[in-house]
Amino acid sequence: MLTKRIIPCLDIKDGRTVKGVNFIDLRDAGDPVELAEIYAKSGADELVFLDISATEEKRKTLANLVRRVAEKVNIPFTVGGGISSVEDVDILLKNGADKVSINSSAVKNPGLINELAAKFGSQCITVAIDAKQVNGEWLVHLVGGKIPTDINLFQWAKEVEERGAGEILFTSMNNDGTKAGFANEALAVLSSELNIPIIASGGAGNMQHFCDTFIEGKADAALAASVFHFKEIEIKDLKEELRRNGVEVRL
Repeated sequence: MLTKRIIPCLDIKDGRTVKGVNFIDLRDAGDPVELAEIYAKSGADELVFLDISATEEKRKTLANLVRRVAEKVNIPFTVGGGISSVEDVDILLKNGADKVSINSSAVKNPGLINELAAKFGSQCITVAIDAKQVNGEWLVHLVGGKIPTDINLFQWAKEVEERGAGEILFTSMNNDGTKAGFANEALAVLSSELNIPIIASGGAGNMQHFCDTFIEGKADAALAASVFHFKEIEIKDLKEELRRNGVEVRL
């Protein structure tokens, strides 16, 4: 059994780490480079940096932030936000990112996934999917969950895999920031239908939620932000609890 990964997510706005509920009411959570260093030392398996204002404000993700993080951490990290071309990805990977995450740009131009996978390898390409359950159907949403589409989550995830993505970061907009647990039913469907790793995101509130998403949701990794940023859960304690529940993790 492959070990499950714990991934702190740092939402970046104007160079600072922020956290809110459903991407609104944002509050400052500290310097991203300092937080990255702390997480790397405390047992995080990977990190994700999402420039949450990049797509909306049409800015490019800051390459110098990536460079500063790469100098300080020794674990893999993924960078997303406003990435829409081979050139964008090239800059980020050359500055030290291990992977990139694309979201809105992949929906608008699905061929970008093929292009990036062919150029950089599938292992570098994460496709983030934000979805919301609307009248019983999981529908993809864009721009931090602000813009609804009529695209079915599961059909889009399958297409993403076929186009060469190396993994999927699935955020349930219904659960995000609520601390009520992950969307395990949807995660279990994704995990059963796809052959690439699925990262669960949206809803972590306590250690049991992580156990549930690995056991019930069959997720390969779990991503969270505020429970880590505000010291509600320590990664070392979480991993020990997961081990006690029969979930394989790297200690």
